[in-house]
Amino acid sequence: MSEIVNPILRGFNPDPSIIRVEDDYYIATSTFEWFPGVQIHHSKDLRNWELLPRPLTRKSQLDMLGNPSSGGVWAPCLSYHEGTFYLIYTDVKSHIGPFKDTHNYLVTATDIQGPWSEPIYLNSSGFDPSLFHDDNGKKWLVNMVWDHRKNKNSFGGILLQEYSPQEEKLVGSIRNIFKGTSLGLTEAPHLYKKNGYYYLVTAEGGTRYNHAVTVARSQSLFGPYEVDPKGPVLTSKGKPELALQKAGHASIVETQDNEVYMVHLTGRPLPGSENCNLGRETSIQKAVWTDDHWLRLEDGGNRPHERVEAPSLPEFTIKPVPETDDFDGEGLSIHFNSLREPICEEWVSVKERPGYLRLRGRESMNSNHRQSLIARRQQSFSFLAETEVECCPQTFQHMAGLIYYYNNRNYYYLCISKDEEAGKCLYIMSNDQGDYDESLDAPISIEGWEKVYLKAEIEYHDLQFYYSPDGENWTAVGPVLDAGKISDDHAELKKGGTLLDQGFTGAFIGLCSQDLSGRDFYADFDYFSYVERDDQSQSCFRTTEKPRYVNQ
Repeated sequence: MSEIVNPILRGFNPDPSIIRVEDDYYIATSTFEWFPGVQIHHSKDLRNWELLPRPLTRKSQLDMLGNPSSGGVWAPCLSYHEGTFYLIYTDVKSHIGPFKDTHNYLVTATDIQGPWSEPIYLNSSGFDPSLFHDDNGKKWLVNMVWDHRKNKNSFGGILLQEYSPQEEKLVGSIRNIFKGTSLGLTEAPHLYKKNGYYYLVTAEGGTRYNHAVTVARSQSLFGPYEVDPKGPVLTSKGKPELALQKAGHASIVETQDNEVYMVHLTGRPLPGSENCNLGRETSIQKAVWTDDHWLRLEDGGNRPHERVEAPSLPEFTIKPVPETDDFDGEGLSIHFNSLREPICEEWVSVKERPGYLRLRGRESMNSNHRQSLIARRQQSFSFLAETEVECCPQTFQHMAGLIYYYNNRNYYYLCISKDEEAGKCLYIMSNDQGDYDESLDAPISIEGWEKVYLKAEIEYHDLQFYYSPDGENWTAVGPVLDAGKISDDHAELKKGGTLLDQGFTGAFIGLCSQDLSGRDFYADFDYFSYVERDDQSQSCFRTTEKPRYVNQ
């Protein structure tokens, strides 16, 4: 019996929405402030998954300049009907305090790899929108409604309204069809039809350690909806011994042989900690329809399993992801992401100096607008990242280097800059819940160096930076830093009972450049390598290429 090893989508891949189109399976996940918008992975066996070109690639589809950290794309819903893919998503403009500005849109495509249409605006009443295609041809949008009023339940229920493809807008009356259970924080609605019932799958309990999946059903689309008497169909709540925590926010799919699987959000905390620097990931569980027509996990319990029986499908073979990008091609790896806006020649180029990535410095790490930063997800607890940089900083306001990044209030940055005494130099910049610091007592002079090699070594809780003149002889820079702080859990900040910041993404490692002087500073990067070193790699992430790092 073959098994699926969880998580199936490692690293920051939350809020999964799964569909099957004939023999192909697709999962869409949230991307928040990272561009391009919405990750879509493809599989044919539910075990091995490949990342496809992302659907939201144009500013006209997703304009996030100024969006707060952990704003942007929340909880996309992917569906398919009569030859067309439908993708619903929210662009969140604010989410701290009593109000949430949440604008919901729809794009379509006849090919999962695009091109995807310009967006159709739907509504702004809440987040987690989902489109249901009923068997009578009608289409219905469900989303949670946000209630900002004092002494009200902020998660005010699940709204239902018809969508008219002909008019390209929502039409008819709006109904609140489900107010949730005592778990509270009812969100992430998905509708399904089976066995003469409409099934409403929602997430409850919040997206942290009390997360859960609730199933309710009704013989009428408009309700009332009866909640499964056994309680949550899936949760990790109260089970600290489980490797897969935060289980919730689910959607379901049936295979060609009518086997049922549920994909769901999960988080894996660092040992002895509640911090998940891999962010919220996607796992899968096998489910069944009971004789009395409830959806349950196959074993009859409700806890997520690390290993799940795989369906009887041929193995899906995909190409391994290269560990090193030499920047020799015409574009960048699909695994690179930027913040809030598309990568464009204005600030990043592999053409100006062939064989190098040129990053033109722009705004500071604090900016919610134009940052010159490209990065990839951390997908393993243990990895090495390395690059070689050439740049000529003329002032302390010029910076470039290697960054371990959660958001603009939480990061560690090994950067090259200019100091009045040390000349061209290295130092470590950090931000911890918005508190800025520098980890070195004094900058390290590299005056006269044409190039410098930079490396970050992550081993679970620990981050150590290194530098080298030749890529062979390495010297540690600064102290061992706490990698656990680059996590959702640490990013969430409360003072005096007031929520000041939230985190919904995950750790990234990448390259960046800043020019706070406006003197057209840039940095050239010869390569970027990301090498996983533990045994978590699924087949779709394995590679036989030789690493470009040297152990000390």
